[in-house]
Amino acid sequence: MGEGFAGKILNIDLSESKITSETLDVHEVEEYIGGKGYAAKLLWERTPADFDPLGPENIVIFATGPLTGTLCPSTRMCIVTKSPLTGIFNDSYVGGHFGHELKFAGYDVLIIGGRAEKPVYLWIDDENIEIQNADWLWGKDTFETEEKIKGKYADRTIRVACIGPAGERLVRYALVNTDLYRQAARGGIGAVMGSKNLKAIAVRGNVPIEMKDPEKFEQLALEAYEAIKHSENLYTMKRWGTSRSVIVSNDQCLYPTRNHQEATFGGAENLSGESMERKLWIKRRACFNCPIHCGHLSVVRSSDYKGTIVEGVEYETTAMLGSDCGVDNLAAVAHANMLCDKLGLDTISAGATIAWAMECYERRLLTNKDTNGLKLSFGNHKAMNRIIVKIAKREGLGDLLAEGVRRSSEKIGKGSEKFAMHVKGLELPGWGIRAAPSMGLAYATADRGGCHQRAWPIAYELGSRTPYGKSIERYSPEGVAFATKYDQDLVAALYSLVACDFATGAIGTGQYINLLNAATGWNYSPERFIETGERIWNLTRVFNMRAGTQKEDDTLPPRIFEEPLPSGIARGRKLPRENFEKMIREYYEVRGWDLETGMPTYEKLRKLRLDGIVKQMGDYVY
Repeated sequence: MGEGFAGKILNIDLSESKITSETLDVHEVEEYIGGKGYAAKLLWERTPADFDPLGPENIVIFATGPLTGTLCPSTRMCIVTKSPLTGIFNDSYVGGHFGHELKFAGYDVLIIGGRAEKPVYLWIDDENIEIQNADWLWGKDTFETEEKIKGKYADRTIRVACIGPAGERLVRYALVNTDLYRQAARGGIGAVMGSKNLKAIAVRGNVPIEMKDPEKFEQLALEAYEAIKHSENLYTMKRWGTSRSVIVSNDQCLYPTRNHQEATFGGAENLSGESMERKLWIKRRACFNCPIHCGHLSVVRSSDYKGTIVEGVEYETTAMLGSDCGVDNLAAVAHANMLCDKLGLDTISAGATIAWAMECYERRLLTNKDTNGLKLSFGNHKAMNRIIVKIAKREGLGDLLAEGVRRSSEKIGKGSEKFAMHVKGLELPGWGIRAAPSMGLAYATADRGGCHQRAWPIAYELGSRTPYGKSIERYSPEGVAFATKYDQDLVAALYSLVACDFATGAIGTGQYINLLNAATGWNYSPERFIETGERIWNLTRVFNMRAGTQKEDDTLPPRIFEEPLPSGIARGRKLPRENFEKMIREYYEVRGWDLETGMPTYEKLRKLRLDGIVKQMGDYVY
């Protein structure tokens, strides 16, 4: 056991029903911190060069970090795999309690490979590990599954991660649900579990986590807790959660509307945190050891959706199942959120794919025959909720939409590819590009596809200072590349701790580094921390290139370049291709990547001490 770590990796081979554990090499982990970084290394080393994400060769890695399960507030867990939606690296994050319990059970990392012959679930009770029959759970939604497992063991403190019917049916954007209302949603991790006939993982643990300097760590953790508690910026997060951003986003032409045809929505106020506070919320909820309490338990008390209970609705869901589908009925969006959680669907990908289908329907590329009479037009919230169920069950048109917007548009054709809003197969989230072009670079270069959680340069365009002390002039390509690279490297390191997005601004990078060193006894500096993030970012880039990604994939949907916004403060704006190409070229330059291929050079990889990766690459990318 090393300080800050439980000390073991748990390996499960479902094909052979084989359970083994190995000692965690803490010195090896140190180069990657833990979490995302170490899981990316394991994914590279333990999978072949070319494999089907839904095949038994793929692995699912549940990874904690050196701060998970400690007194440090607001930490999480990541799940890493090769995505069945994008075919490239995928890491998805979840709060709640599952990751902490896994570490308390004695395991920093859980790696699951192979495929069981019949449905199974894993039972982890400290050193007692069992592969159990899950026929009695198969077909049940995520809420039922968690409740039945806790009931079987008569223990409400057990933590459960499970999939719903969408994961069982291999919907390519199926999620993993934990603690009823917490999800590792993006990229189809639930489908990978479903492909392995793995319904759930239940864990109970009692192993304490040792610190290198427990007294110093406790003091630093208390300081971090107080920083969060008294943060002025987090006041609105505590009160309204992520939905605090709805009105600002809409005012700034950043709120995707009707499949990104527009970026302002007339019904935005109905979907705001202020509206939810009045109409839905009954109590606040928090993850393990977190003073933010950003979760809000919602109950719909009237309307056709009476009885809906869900945590949220989060900003991204208001955008993708609200404005992007032309729906301003808050109760309907909350119900759609609940359906996605119970059936096991990512609300971002589900909403974006449905919005694309609605545009196809209005353009008559999909007919009433295709929809089985469902009037799948923008604003039809009843149709939206019905198609969600069909997607999860792969019924009718739902079977096509279960493939995600890239594959669906390729099958439909007829020009629908031009308004399929994705990057590398991952549907775009709820932040527009034409009113903040820097976000276009962040989406185009994110290591899991169109993702807003790897860099968020929108903040710099709206006045925040960049790492070099300046803001970015709005709509300008100047300075975007360096700021985006810095954010990506920093986030990669923070996601290896594993830190929560919402706490990082209050705690600060320097304090996280102090906590890391006090926990582990390492000697991290700010420079080394950023360099480690850069090492991780280059590793995931090489993984993606080995999986078939090319420079040409670092691009955006044609709509962003060709169709100006029709209204709002950014009316008439689109992203000029020459500006985008300038940002991409500068990005490759500041990263030290080859300008012709977008591939990290040998020199860059060696400088980052990725020599072993260089030796393994062979002819995959050069």
